[in-house]
Amino acid sequence: MVDAFEVDVIDDRAHLRFRDDTAHEEPAVTLDAFLVDQSNATAVRIEPGDDARALIPLLDRIALVEVSFPTFRDGRGYSVARILREAGYRGELRAEGDVLVDQIPLMRRCGFDAFAPHSAIDPDVLRRSLERYGLHYQKAADAAVPVWKLRHG
Repeated sequence: MVDAFEVDVIDDRAHLRFRDDTAHEEPAVTLDAFLVDQSNATAVRIEPGDDARALIPLLDRIALVEVSFPTFRDGRGYSVARILREAGYRGELRAEGDVLVDQIPLMRRCGFDAFAPHSAIDPDVLRRSLERYGLHYQKAADAAVPVWKLRHG
């Protein structure tokens, strides 16, 4: 069963959302700007190399964390998602940049619930990609029960 998702076009780009709330469209400020002089912002952008743990004490004030993926080969954003979700962040977590359709199921498992890919993603291809594997071997940020736990309780 695939989570419901919606496709919105914002700034001539498709945004995919797996959330029921309204999309947060306030421009995101950099992590440094948020920590130093724009602490009233509710949207923060994490670049590769930024330490997302600096946001943990402030998560209740943030509605959107936008994680930059400048290239599909850079996997540091997966760790950002895991760190923030494990710390209790419940706001929108958006992967932005060079996001490929085959990465979205893994990004969803890490905690991403919104996507702003630079290239168009066909919703039918995405749906098939999300339905491809029904069981998982490891725990993640999503609610999927690992297959070993299903077998052994």
